[in-house]
Amino acid sequence: METWDSSDPRGTSSKKSTATASGGDGGSSGGGLEALPAPLLVHDVLLRLDLESLSAAACASKTLRSSAADALSSLSSLQLAGFSPDVRTLGRVLSACGGVTSLTINCLRLRVDCRALEGFLGPHIRELNLLCCAAMSPGALGSIGRKCPNLRVLMLEWAECGTFDEFIGNFQQMLSCCVHLESLCLKIRGVEGPGYTFYSGSWPKSIKVLKLQPALEDDMISLVKEIAGNENWPEVIKFPSLPSTCSLQSLSLHVSTISDKLVTTIAESMPCLLELDLEDRPWKDLLPHGDLTNAGIQSLGSCKQLKSLSLSRNRQNCQASFKRVNDMGIFLLSEGCKDLESVQLSGFSRVSDAGFASFFHSCKNLKKFEVRNSQSMSDLAFHDLTEAPCSLTELRILSCNLITSETVKKLALSSNLEILDLSGCRSIADSSFYSISSLKMLNTLDLVGADITDSGMLTPGQASAPIQRLSLRRCRRVTDRGISQLLNSGGIISKTLSSLDLGYLPFVSDKAVHTIAFTGVAITELCIRSCFFVTDSSMEALARKGSLEDGSRPIRRLDLFSCIRLSVESLQMLKIPLFRGLRWVGVGRTCLADKGGSVLSEIYEERPWLTVCAGGCEMGCRVGWEYHGASSE
Repeated sequence: METWDSSDPRGTSSKKSTATASGGDGGSSGGGLEALPAPLLVHDVLLRLDLESLSAAACASKTLRSSAADALSSLSSLQLAGFSPDVRTLGRVLSACGGVTSLTINCLRLRVDCRALEGFLGPHIRELNLLCCAAMSPGALGSIGRKCPNLRVLMLEWAECGTFDEFIGNFQQMLSCCVHLESLCLKIRGVEGPGYTFYSGSWPKSIKVLKLQPALEDDMISLVKEIAGNENWPEVIKFPSLPSTCSLQSLSLHVSTISDKLVTTIAESMPCLLELDLEDRPWKDLLPHGDLTNAGIQSLGSCKQLKSLSLSRNRQNCQASFKRVNDMGIFLLSEGCKDLESVQLSGFSRVSDAGFASFFHSCKNLKKFEVRNSQSMSDLAFHDLTEAPCSLTELRILSCNLITSETVKKLALSSNLEILDLSGCRSIADSSFYSISSLKMLNTLDLVGADITDSGMLTPGQASAPIQRLSLRRCRRVTDRGISQLLNSGGIISKTLSSLDLGYLPFVSDKAVHTIAFTGVAITELCIRSCFFVTDSSMEALARKGSLEDGSRPIRRLDLFSCIRLSVESLQMLKIPLFRGLRWVGVGRTCLADKGGSVLSEIYEERPWLTVCAGGCEMGCRVGWEYHGASSE
């Protein structure tokens, strides 16, 4: 059985295959692809195409239509996260995929009743992932439980809809029906208040992965005790040698408050936990007895098998931090959990360089390390990184103002580093590129707000680092000249770069976009939001990217938010045959959204695969989707 991912960008080769197949008169000509044996055609050709290309191939001839139907029916997993289908398109796709047991759907454009889904759900579904459910009613939970009793994995992202009583009733019904559930991820957006009550009293004993957002601290303490199966919980604390009956391996909670009581309850009830992710957004300053302290951090040392740990505190529109955790608590944590492979810390304002660096020296298997919003972390945290036993593959240091290019120099010998994110570290300068260019495995680089210039762009433009994703957002000193030096200097980046973010660059214009269209052959995602000098000329160049036989890939996602010089006439370029393969375009705060009217309706009719976002969502509506509400075509 095969797995299909709609986000697979392989669209160029599929277009050639379709053209070959359609060379006849619409019947079976016996030449080209049709001459291949049926099994070879299905498994080695058609199943390698994306869904849109397969649909186009099916229209070419009767032979290909039959083979395309065989390809769809052989799928065991269908991933439709890369675009947002409407009800009609989804119904056609699902009706042809009778053997699917794992299903992922972006529900941004589906109506509240999700009728297209209900006809497809049944006992055969083992994994169900419903993303961006902007208008799903609580009744969907009960429906999923009744129709999918053999469900093992369920992931739901939805906006708050309906009353609390409706939600909790359907939630409990779903849990009582899905007795084999092993993984549950439920993220509710747009909640007004501290969180939801998830305590139900009927959690499946088979649950191994649990992610709930948002939730109340006291409810989560009760839930942890229930899932752990320790009815005599006080005795377990007194006698830690008692065996735990808990099968939970991964726990992720976004709660009202992270306190010693919550963390200690988790650590004592679930000593075999492998992954722990806790995030809070307190509404007010916390009293000492209700906050996280060194004592709570130290209790995590009892989770000897812990591989991944994330502790975050954020407060919307203002700073918030764990004011009662210092270096001592972090020292005890790193010594107690030496098998950690991934660490994420946000809001630890009282932890110094020594505390952060302790993870590098105590956790020899550490691969991923992230610190956010630390005003005390400096270059000294990485001073002797080369002597540490760990080998980092992913490093994210976000909004740490004391970090400079000296830190990047210390990373030059990190031969396995694949992801480097320095967003919000405003003292990163051009000199850092010499060290970055020596990272031969680096594929993702994020430099949001860095103090880099056009001169610095020449170094990565000539280097051999295989960077695929690059963000230069808010690097205000980068201009058209810098983009030209990045892509026209003979380095490998012009061939490997697939995602580029140039948002909020005041001196980027049509000239830079033309460079991207004609030189950035692999670029399929482009953000130029709030680039005020971009005009219709850029739209025309991007619209034709990938349409010529030059090996260039077409644009899949395009963020044009607040590109105020675009005219309403440029909306015509979103029509077929231009912008082949386009899945998402953001047009908020442009005349394309304000005056598109009937033209947008025509585009929706022509391109059911395309999502046109008129709001301010980031790329793909992964942030802000909850404000879309019920969309209709």
